[in-house]
Amino acid sequence: MHDSLTVKSVVESLERKHGSLNRVWVMDRGMVSKDNLEFLRQRDAKYIVGTPKSLLREFERELTEQNWVTAQEGVDVKLVPSPDGEETFLLARSVDRRAKELAMHEKFIGHMEEGLVRLRAAADSGRLRDETLAGERLGRLKERFWRASHAFDVTIKKLPEPIGRKHLDVSWSRNEKFHDWSQLADGCYLLRTNLTGADPATLWRRYIQLTEAEWAFRIAKDELAIRPVWHQKEDRVRSHVLVCFLAYAMWKTLAGWMKGGGLGDAPRTVLYELAKIKSGDIVLPAESAGGVRTTVRLRHVTEPEAEHKTLLQRLGLTLPRRLKRIDLKPQM
Repeated sequence: MHDSLTVKSVVESLERKHGSLNRVWVMDRGMVSKDNLEFLRQRDAKYIVGTPKSLLREFERELTEQNWVTAQEGVDVKLVPSPDGEETFLLARSVDRRAKELAMHEKFIGHMEEGLVRLRAAADSGRLRDETLAGERLGRLKERFWRASHAFDVTIKKLPEPIGRKHLDVSWSRNEKFHDWSQLADGCYLLRTNLTGADPATLWRRYIQLTEAEWAFRIAKDELAIRPVWHQKEDRVRSHVLVCFLAYAMWKTLAGWMKGGGLGDAPRTVLYELAKIKSGDIVLPAESAGGVRTTVRLRHVTEPEAEHKTLLQRLGLTLPRRLKRIDLKPQM
């Protein structure tokens, strides 16, 4: 079932259990459709949702103007009222996202041009003579490298008279409008909401919580290194959610400790550093006065380095010098 088809059942289910007062529905663009938005409006529900990137073209003038507000370092936002006044659009632009999208575009453009070179070589050698077949190959090329499908203006025409073995002429030029739009729009995205009275930075922070929720369900794969499983039974689904929730709660607790200690809120770096603190077992053979032999294991924690001591101090943690002693069963 497509994500957009699950919205109605999820909304109705949650409202039956918890009511509808003061809830804001936050959804990415994969769950948004005209029918879903109308469904939410009919229930007087509030929402912040993503939009298709193609809708950005309607706000080209706004992208070039000023009045942006900094939501966080590297992310700027601005509000744009909708023409009908029922919604507000939120423009956002991210430095990191721009660098990523520009790199992806250049990669796809390179692959697209390589494909065009091969297409022209096939035509020049006479291996490709049919104009319709050449158009089909071009279509498959655009489908494969869809991010660069409009980066070139391609012309395929049949020659009035063959030149040697060549029956088709394949040529292309760079689409400057595509290039200019890419430079302007890459790194930008558009949200829409029917909330009123909230400033743009607050709206953006509410929407970006989606990434935290999505990441919480990826904990099992990323942080816990547990292979994801497509569960078929309800109790297994609930167990999976429980493990993800507990791991997420621990992660956010550590992030809170870090923030309180002036260490930011990115636990992955701290965990990587603290993982360098090891424990070791000292194994001692022992024998009682009665001749009963046994083995005693003393588990000690290694002395942390200076930078680790600083981290622990900032987090308010104290390492034990010795962990619980493990005694094996006596050997007779």
